[in-house]
Amino acid sequence: MASLAAQPVSATPSKAAPSAPASGASDMVLNINGRDQHLKVDVRTSLLDALREHLHLTGAKKGCDQGQCGACTVHVDGKRELSCLTLAVAVQGRKINTIEGLAGADGGLHPMQQAFIDHDGFQCGYCTPGQIMSAVACVHEGNARTDADIREYMSGNLCRCGAYPNIVAAIKQARSSMERG
Repeated sequence: MASLAAQPVSATPSKAAPSAPASGASDMVLNINGRDQHLKVDVRTSLLDALREHLHLTGAKKGCDQGQCGACTVHVDGKRELSCLTLAVAVQGRKINTIEGLAGADGGLHPMQQAFIDHDGFQCGYCTPGQIMSAVACVHEGNARTDADIREYMSGNLCRCGAYPNIVAAIKQARSSMERG
């Protein structure tokens, strides 16, 4: 067996190391709550940071910043998405809805928002925007038929205050309004 030192040296240059990911500011347009928002952010900026730091939409919360708690949940093309794990640049051309855009055009509360109030589905309120956004998706995606279905679907949203029974009750109340409307 030959040692590495005894191996001949190749005359051809070795492949260059892969370059670092692209970075730097980029102009982008995000459709948020039905309106195009023009911004210039680093291509590595998460959707959560674009919303909170650049557009001052602070409803989505930075809980764990690792996709574990659900506090940053928004809807992208009608499906729930963790904005802390989504690059802003990746959702250009898609419809993004945040808790700020959930209420009706007349300013009236969405049935899910009203149900959370009616059933005290929040305590400290920190997780509430993400809980509500996930709850709306739960109903829209047909996962709110039973208490067990609701608990399973909502398991990605953590509430440190333990308002889970109230959240389930709120979803059940809002479900009937949302299915009629």
